[in-house]
Amino acid sequence: MEKNWYSSPLSLRDIQITDAFWKGEMELVRREVLPYQWAALNDEVEGAAPSFCMRNFKVAGKLNQEKREKGDAFVEPAYTFRGFEALPEDPEHLEDKFYGFVFQDSDFSKWIEAVGYSLTQHPDEELERIADGAIDLVCAAQQEDGYLDTYYIINGRDKTFSNLRDHHELYCFGHLTEGAVAYYQATGKDKLLNAVRRFADYIGNYFGSEEGKCKGYPGHEIAEMALVRLYEVTKEERYLTLARFFVDERGKRPYYFDSEQHPDMQRRGQKEELRYQYNQAHLPVREQDEAVGHAVRAVYLYSGMADVARLTGDEALYGACEKLWNSIVNEKMYVTGGIGGTHIGEAFSFPYDLPNDTAYAETCASIGLVFFARRMLEIRPDARYANVMERALYNGVLSGMALDGKSFFYVNPLEVNPEACRRDERKFHVKPVRQKWFGCACCPPNLARLLSSIGSYAYTESEDTLFVHLYMGGILSKKVQGQDVDVCVESGFPWDGNVKIKVRAQNTSFRLALRLPDWCSGYEASGLEDAQTEERDGYLYVKKEWQEEDCIELSFPMEVKLIAANPRVREDVGKVAVTRGPIVYCLEEADNGKDLHMLSLGAGSKPTVVEEKICGIPAKTIEMPGYRREAKEMAGLYHTWRADHKKVVGLRFIPYYMWANRSENEMQVWTRME
Repeated sequence: MEKNWYSSPLSLRDIQITDAFWKGEMELVRREVLPYQWAALNDEVEGAAPSFCMRNFKVAGKLNQEKREKGDAFVEPAYTFRGFEALPEDPEHLEDKFYGFVFQDSDFSKWIEAVGYSLTQHPDEELERIADGAIDLVCAAQQEDGYLDTYYIINGRDKTFSNLRDHHELYCFGHLTEGAVAYYQATGKDKLLNAVRRFADYIGNYFGSEEGKCKGYPGHEIAEMALVRLYEVTKEERYLTLARFFVDERGKRPYYFDSEQHPDMQRRGQKEELRYQYNQAHLPVREQDEAVGHAVRAVYLYSGMADVARLTGDEALYGACEKLWNSIVNEKMYVTGGIGGTHIGEAFSFPYDLPNDTAYAETCASIGLVFFARRMLEIRPDARYANVMERALYNGVLSGMALDGKSFFYVNPLEVNPEACRRDERKFHVKPVRQKWFGCACCPPNLARLLSSIGSYAYTESEDTLFVHLYMGGILSKKVQGQDVDVCVESGFPWDGNVKIKVRAQNTSFRLALRLPDWCSGYEASGLEDAQTEERDGYLYVKKEWQEEDCIELSFPMEVKLIAANPRVREDVGKVAVTRGPIVYCLEEADNGKDLHMLSLGAGSKPTVVEEKICGIPAKTIEMPGYRREAKEMAGLYHTWRADHKKVVGLRFIPYYMWANRSENEMQVWTRME
């Protein structure tokens, strides 16, 4: 890997997002989602599943204060790993015990990370005061040796790290680290960061390649990329070393998880090579070439692998990342940027198996794909990564949150019939309406932290280049040869393709690298008369001696396109998805009536783009003439084939991410072609 390719995200302190579209999403998170989630973490949302998150930290802190944690015997709670402790009849008088999932701590961690990012864009004294108080509660739970996981602090420490496969200690550590780094970078306050460093040092003393240390690794990945973030903010080499150890150790034989003697090992995958695909631990990572297993775990691992490859120059590791990326986007990704084709294990299915009505496509999985994409962009600026990142953001990610920010999807199917969801147990995971909260509440705070940090995905920088991966309005600052450079981006995305970039500099030479989206066949540009330009790997490189104020204008035509899937995707043969620019569209019953499967498009259908509002939110919808089959009622289930009568109707397509905001109704992305 050529070192001069590497880039890093701009600090959020050097970016102010002004984009009409994304600023609206960020403000929605700040005004609605963060307060709502804080209430949820404190079990104050009426009708929502209890979290117990902050309560567990309070109990752990109380036990610390009373010095009861040392010597206590571990008591396995009366619920299984995936269940809840049964609540007493009077929930006001809970016992001093752990409630919730073993990974409940991570709900706080993602919330505090989102708060940190939000504060960089919109200082808020009251929010910062609440966050500081929450950090005090969390730090009060930390043990003298640095350990910080309430499940074991409350239940007893003698089983610490005894179930790496399932019990999520290293996952909780990873999220806590991400949150601590974000809050430190936003506020300069290091209380939580110092707590995380103590926990990381405890973990580093326990795990490692040295003789006598544990050779385990996370069951649910994220510690790998979190340790890289900790290394980058502290410059302490031991954190990068630990991240690399977790990556390198994964999948070695004999399998570490076998040594934990899980009782279900004989029932689960009998073949060795299948046993740990769910955890991506079936092979050493450099030998993996197909994305398998739990989709969120997978892309979190691949993100950590890319981080380690970038920082260590590991060509073999980078090569594995490339193969795994190609496996996802060429064989296992929905047109929306969703990943995870089956609810069985929330996992990737086999290549080209992308069912629409039983899709899992977890919101967190699309978010993880965005993480992976940016890390691949940091290694090598190739637009194919940014194109997928854009597709996932506008479609597979945003669909996970209602337009008012008050309800959420865990699963993002591409076809929904509410009646089938109620009757068919194969679709029990598909909900036709968003939920207020979840017992396993990974998706809402994950959305909040991504949307609050969206600027770091739009722009990265190297010493002499500013990379524009997403056209997002903002005001950016960058140092070039000791000189301050200010860049102002104005964008009409995602509704129109007009972009204006103003550069304010003093006789400073540097490059702008501007992505050329894959959804348009060409572009127009002005303001390049005295610049050196080159197109490479899907980017337009513009180099010149920038003056007090120079301006480049770009226009990317947004045409309505009908997208067909590879014919090996059986569910989509003879069907098309409607797209315009980065947006994928869908049909919804609210506009087109029931029985969407009876609708079709003709090859010559001409689209009309309409500006309007959905639930008060500006959008562009698409209207096209199509057909509705009128099948006559018949006595039996089957009959001799005859051509159905069909009538011409107008079809109305709305952006996929905006569906399920008006009522519980049918929806489909793929529509039959005549």
